[in-house]
Amino acid sequence: MRILVIEDEAEVAAYLSKGLREHGYTVEQASDGKDGLFLALYEEFDAMIIDRMLPNVDGLSIIRSVRQANIATPVLILSALGQVDDRVAGLREGSDDYLVKPFSFSELIARLEALLRRPTPSGSQTRLVVGDLEMDLLGRTVHRGQDTIELKPREFSLLEYLMRHAGQVVTRTMLLEHVWDYHFDPQTNVIDVHISRLRQKIDRGYEQEMLQTVRGAGYTLRAPEQAKSE
Repeated sequence: MRILVIEDEAEVAAYLSKGLREHGYTVEQASDGKDGLFLALYEEFDAMIIDRMLPNVDGLSIIRSVRQANIATPVLILSALGQVDDRVAGLREGSDDYLVKPFSFSELIARLEALLRRPTPSGSQTRLVVGDLEMDLLGRTVHRGQDTIELKPREFSLLEYLMRHAGQVVTRTMLLEHVWDYHFDPQTNVIDVHISRLRQKIDRGYEQEMLQTVRGAGYTLRAPEQAKSE
């Protein structure tokens, strides 16, 4: 799942991003209210964590603009402003939860998970299906046929991205940028290692492999019937 973090304190932002990635989330980060607002309005996220006091555009203005654009993405405000009036103002502007700094990271994760479990607006995806492979985005479970597939957080994020782009060739650079948040070193073997582990988990014991390597281009995930016809 993809999380937007809008936080201008570098140490807090780095702490949040590192912790969220360790829990299997993909993180997009902005340290400026203007940049954060652009991302919130024009890119798709599963949740947003927004500081109230930001340069150029404050957090409440970002939330107001997001809601006026009919974007229902869950929003967690993270702020040093912790008075009752501050919390009420944040909730009234359209945030879904409010956490006061300093905070416990375990509490932040618990609150984020609670927001992600809430019923989603009509049209939002909570389940991905490719052939007999099924992913529950809220329960964070994966099944192929009757088999339950146990995945580590990074493997789950990798498979989610491949399933969202099923039938398409996904390049190494795309995976580095969207699953690992790397914008460099496309020659690293981290992708090969994770692809190999993921292939073992979803294809081992099945006659038809779904996860395929496209030599010189990248990888693709195809339903068994589609892969067989090709």
